[in-house]
Formats: sequence, structure tokens, C-alpha cells
Amino acid sequence: MTSLPAAAQSSAPEVPLEEVAQFGRHQPIGVAVSQRGRIFVTFPKKDKDFDYSLAEIVDGQRRPYPDAQWNQWDSTRAAQRFVNVQALFVDRNDALWVLDPANPGDEAPVKEGVKLLRINLTTNQVEKVYRFEDLPRERSGLNDVRVDTEQQLAYLSDPKLAALVVLDLRTGKSRLVLQGHKSVLAAPGFVLRIDGKEVKDKNGKPFSSNVNGIALTPDFRYLYYRAINQTKLYRIETQYLRDAALPPAAVAARVEGVGEVGISHGMIADAAGNVYLTDSPGHAVRRVTPAGRLERVAHDGSRLLWPDSFGLGPDGYLYLTAAQIERTPKWNNGQDRVQYPFRLYRLKIR
Repeated sequence: MTSLPAAAQSSAPEVPLEEVAQFGRHQPIGVAVSQRGRIFVTFPKKDKDFDYSLAEIVDGQRRPYPDAQWNQWDSTRAAQRFVNVQALFVDRNDALWVLDPANPGDEAPVKEGVKLLRINLTTNQVEKVYRFEDLPRERSGLNDVRVDTEQQLAYLSDPKLAALVVLDLRTGKSRLVLQGHKSVLAAPGFVLRIDGKEVKDKNGKPFSSNVNGIALTPDFRYLYYRAINQTKLYRIETQYLRDAALPPAAVAARVEGVGEVGISHGMIADAAGNVYLTDSPGHAVRRVTPAGRLERVAHDGSRLLWPDSFGLGPDGYLYLTAAQIERTPKWNNGQDRVQYPFRLYRLKIR
């Protein structure tokens, strides 16, 4: 593993946060924006305060997408219905990719429900479903996805398996890479602390996640990734992830340490090569510039509560969800400290 010069802290003019939509008691996680400005948001499966797994936001209101049937909960039809949609991504061809790890409530996955969908945004039809049958789906926890339309590959993170996943979109075959490598692992004993409080459940077990957010540069050259429970950012040239013949040690040798960037969950790379990172302890959005500078782009102590996922809009805005995970009953001895309503925000970046 090689190391780049440490990301240098620098100041930049901060951008105001704008509210896009409110969701009441429905918790938003993933977000994506199409090239025509259509906004899509995911909502995790819950016993209450839940109706749609995936919604399009139209005039500020949620509409089930791609239709009501896909969003109709049915435990006997997990292969044809959404179980627990997590992440979204709009590719260069304006197709919407929907990742369903099928693990409601962070339970063991419903094996036959684990899937990645490609939806045609012109016809609003599901065109392709990938099932990950060559992964140990019963132990998986797929979290984030990015798509290389040139090489026809998808890159995914799996914190449960502590690995990156490379999916061949032509053959449907997938494989684990960098599994157990230190760059994908939560740091031992690392406890997330937000607003002076450790994020632990009623049994004292801390929140912990291995490799979580990922970002693919627009030229498809680099994949950036990191675990939540550590403070370093890593990247690797995708040519080494694409080469299935490379032994694990050879892939690991190509990992590059970008530097110390603090805590973050979601990531995304823009056309200028900036990598944006959420920052829950700092209630902020940061970015690593192509020159390696770490900048704070936005800060809001009352609204950026566990900023989670990003979507880039054609209007020059960066969209993001505020999931407030640290305020939910699980991490507060059963007390609900969420500041309702849940919201979707955006900030102007170009």
C-alpha cells in the first residue's frame, strides 16, 4: 500500500444549505438525481413510519417508484419486490441503479431479495436485475454502488463482508476484492462520538461499520472508499480492481492512502474531480480537491444531523439526505431524539 501526501486542511467559502423536501417521520437514506433533474430517495424498511422503499420526489411529495407494486411489501416475493433499499446511483447514460441489500432492520439478509436493479428513466421500467448469487448473500450487507458504463462494471461496498465487490454487468458475475484489508476495516476500538455522546446501543455496543461510502471519479480511473469507524480515506486505480487475475496481495499493494479526513459516511466525486464527504460529528460537508486539499464546504449544526448520502444534480447542486441515525431510539436507550420532519437538502457547488 502506498501513501499520498496527507490531505492538507484549507479554508474555502462555505455554501448555504437549502431545504428541498420534508418527509415527516419517513427516514431518508439514499438519494440520486437524474440528468433531467428528477430526484429519487430511498427509505429503509421499518415496522412503523414506512410505506415506500423508493420514491420519486415530485413537487415535494413522495411517489412510489418505479411503481406501487415494487414497493408493496411481501416477504414471500422478495425477488420481485423491494425489501430494504439502501443506495442509488445515476450513471452516465442516465440509468438509475437501485441497490437492495434486503436486510431490514440490519437483520440477516433475505437471501433471494439481495439485488441490484437498472431502471430506464425514459420508460420507468426495470431493465435488468443482478442477484449476486456468487456471494455469500446470507452474510452480506451491500451498502453503496457506483457504475462504470465504459467497462460495464459496478463497484460496491460491503461492510458486513469487509470487502469491495466488483460486478461484471455483462456476465452478472461478482467477486470480492480487498476483503479484510486494513483500508476497508473499522479501526479496533474506534467509537463514534457525536455532540459529546458515544453512539452506542442499550447494551453498550458501539455503532460500527467497515467500508461504507464509495466514490468513482468521472473518468472511471479511481475508486475512493473508507470505513466509517476510522478517519482515513483511501483510493485505488480501478484497473487493479478490474483485473481478476491479480492475486490479493498484488491488489492490496496498489491501495493508496489519501490522508486524514475525519469521519464520513457518504461520498461522491464531481466532474471537476472533487471528492465530497459527509461529516456527522462536524455537522458538515467536506471535500478533497484534486490538489489534495481538504476543505469544509458547508456547516449547519442544527440541520446536518448524520448527513448520509449524496446525489449530483444537473443544476449545479449537490443533494444530500440527513438520516439522523445517531438520534434514533436504538442509539439512545429507546428514546427517540429525532428532530422531525426528516429532510432532504441541497447546496450549490458550481
